[in-house]
Amino acid sequence: MKNPLTKAEEDVCLKKLGERLRYYRKLRGFSNYEYFAYEIQMSRTQYGKYESGGNIQFSTLLNILKALDVSVEEFFAEGFN
Repeated sequence: MKNPLTKAEEDVCLKKLGERLRYYRKLRGFSNYEYFAYEIQMSRTQYGKYESGGNIQFSTLLNILKALDVSVEEFFAEGFN
């Protein structure tokens, strides 16, 4: 079994995840993350943390992806190994 991710590796992955969220939000026409958060009834502060690389629960990510109409496979298709 491989060793778990280091804190630095985890931070890199979360930053990539946040970048992907931002990419798909903008692709769907939401230039402002606060407006998108409002539309999906999520705290603007919390959503902003996710796009900045904050830790996110998988169930929360699934709900955001559903709102963005993006499949899990599509979301993780690029930038993640």
